[in-house]
Amino acid sequence: MAVWIEGGKLVDPVRNRVEEQDLLIEGERIVKILPTGVFSDTGPRLRKINARNRLVVPGLVDMHVHLREPGYEHKETIATGSLAGVAGGFTALACMPNTRPVNDRGTVTEFILGRAREVNLCRVYPIAAITRGQHGEIISDFNELRNAGAVGVSDDGQPVEKRELMQKAMELGRSLGLTVISHCEELSLSAGGVMHEGTVSSRLGLRGIPAASEEVMVQREISLAKETGFPVHIAHVSTAGSVEWIRRAKEEGIPVTAETAPHYFSLDHRAVEEYNTCAKMNPPLREPEDVEAVKKGLAEGVIDVIATDHAPHSQAEKSAAFEKAPFGIVGLETAVPLTLRLISEGILTWPEAVRKLSFNPATVLGVAGGVLREGVVADLVILDPEYSYVLKAEEMNSKSKNSPFLGWNLKGITVMTMVGGRIVWERSL
Repeated sequence: MAVWIEGGKLVDPVRNRVEEQDLLIEGERIVKILPTGVFSDTGPRLRKINARNRLVVPGLVDMHVHLREPGYEHKETIATGSLAGVAGGFTALACMPNTRPVNDRGTVTEFILGRAREVNLCRVYPIAAITRGQHGEIISDFNELRNAGAVGVSDDGQPVEKRELMQKAMELGRSLGLTVISHCEELSLSAGGVMHEGTVSSRLGLRGIPAASEEVMVQREISLAKETGFPVHIAHVSTAGSVEWIRRAKEEGIPVTAETAPHYFSLDHRAVEEYNTCAKMNPPLREPEDVEAVKKGLAEGVIDVIATDHAPHSQAEKSAAFEKAPFGIVGLETAVPLTLRLISEGILTWPEAVRKLSFNPATVLGVAGGVLREGVVADLVILDPEYSYVLKAEEMNSKSKNSPFLGWNLKGITVMTMVGGRIVWERSL
């Protein structure tokens, strides 16, 4: 059946435009994009979707997700994570390797892709481990992982401490077309820390993680990229110092890209008051000044990508004492409304926001996506930017509900998600 999406405002992140247009989709592709009112066919095999007062955007691409399967299915599965993804407007998820077993071999990569095909909701792109077991000692077989279907490598959750090993990973990544993603953390500075080192950690009596623990490793990765010419992507940027180092690197033409997550521009370390474990993450929530620097970095294009770092944990795990509770929050279903706040504040336009949520992450990963034009595969999302609601745990699709935004009044929601011309999520409002 063909699909006609009528009257929506198309957000084009490439041409930087928002225009009221209609889309005609046949099979898996967009075959026509026309001004609203031009197309009028109403044949029996045509489904008409009224998108008036709504936005039609390229399918969002989240390049930093923890789907937990294999090994931690009590937290999340590829099925539940994919459902949360499409409910949040994401048509593609790049999943990190810290599973059990770690995705450091082709067989694990193939298992993940096989499960994703069975679930058949969104595109799943495995990110494999830089080192065997993520132990930072022996580099993984990048060629085997790429042939199995990995699109990038990272030891996310752990830094690659050995400089020469990271340099080798960057060299191999470039030669094989694998994106190298760095978790920037100096363990000698962060070891034992459970939140940002500052006034709140002192007041709560919790051991802190200084901003320098992130920044010194950001500096190292930039220096490697400068010396070698090999590109590197910096994950989950959280500090003003990191933003400044990345800004300088880009001004010098050093091949570095960077991402942040919605919690780093929506919350600061005061969210940990009352020992709220749903606000415990790594890197941690920082100072208000860091939040403003992250916002400025997004506005100026220093930070290329908004990724969720979706990290589900069970209620029992997050109910532990703050020092013992695991790091991480879920984020697939809150990324759009939190990013919408940046638009309402005038920090980003819609095309800029969508570029950071779709075109840029697809480009960094070297996968298709992030565009709406005739002839391309129809991965797209219809959003209602004005719909207001209170975030409730029982209405979330992720298997875990560890979100610091529960109870928040949010604005902006996914109405429909389409992958390859197939409607995989639809919400009645």
